[in-house]
Amino acid sequence: MVRPGASGRAVEGGDKRERARHGAARRRGRSERFAPYVLIAPAVLIIVALRLYPLVLGVNFSFTGDGEANGTAVGFANYLELLDDPLFQTALANVGLLVLLLPVAVAIPGLLATFIYLKVPGHRFFRSVYFFPAVLSPVIVGAIFNLMLAFDGPLNEFLGAVGLGPVDWLGDPGVAKFAVVGVQIWATFGMALVVFLAGFATLDSSLLDAARVDGASLRQSIWHVIIPSLSQTIQFVFVTTMIGMLTSMFGLLYVMTSGGPEGSTYLPEYYIWIQQGQMNRPALASAASTVLFLIMLVVGLLQISVLRRAGRED
Repeated sequence: MVRPGASGRAVEGGDKRERARHGAARRRGRSERFAPYVLIAPAVLIIVALRLYPLVLGVNFSFTGDGEANGTAVGFANYLELLDDPLFQTALANVGLLVLLLPVAVAIPGLLATFIYLKVPGHRFFRSVYFFPAVLSPVIVGAIFNLMLAFDGPLNEFLGAVGLGPVDWLGDPGVAKFAVVGVQIWATFGMALVVFLAGFATLDSSLLDAARVDGASLRQSIWHVIIPSLSQTIQFVFVTTMIGMLTSMFGLLYVMTSGGPEGSTYLPEYYIWIQQGQMNRPALASAASTVLFLIMLVVGLLQISVLRRAGRED
């Protein structure tokens, strides 16, 4: 027989335990909600401290003067000077050339990755050597191609032997820019190829099998199956390749042409180094850096937009 007082205490004790369970559940829920933010907080702090904060400082510094006007606000004077500088105009024109050649820089590793995945003749050779150029430093790559592309180098000797005559690969302003970009593509396509091979690991092989059964050629399989299936990978490679071409060619330019001949191989990155390191004009270099950042941002967003639209149409 249960006493009335004991029954009341039992009910009250049950309510307390229920409230305790609900409280513990709410605390666990809050902990689970905040856990992702706690985990990414160190990375966010590093990005803010080492990337965003210097970027803001650089943009602010680009509105100040150099020399006697150091630290003095000059408005858009540095940007107007950039627009009037023929070397910077050449650097911007070369950026446009890089953007036009970007599909080639992406298509080469993409096709090689496709050949490796489909195991076409020669795929074992490409699998064994594809990453070799990527492990070489730009200085070594530049020195090697300086020897190969010299006017009396082995490439011109071969062209002379077949009756095509020598080409001034690094001394002709109209040719040098294409020579340097070609070397850059050769030296860096290994990383993009690795990304493509990772994308192929997610490809549904049954789609290719169905295309083969339907009698699709290799070109049709690539265009109608592989490209739509790897649209996200292609977007990533486009953006990262563009960033690499705009921000990682300094070593190659310095060794191969030093911006010449006649400034024809200048890029914003090399122009920034000249203004900062040789001309002692950090404010003007900051303005050029800001322009380069805006170019990469705009071109990257346009590329993603175009590729996404093409993916939806497919």
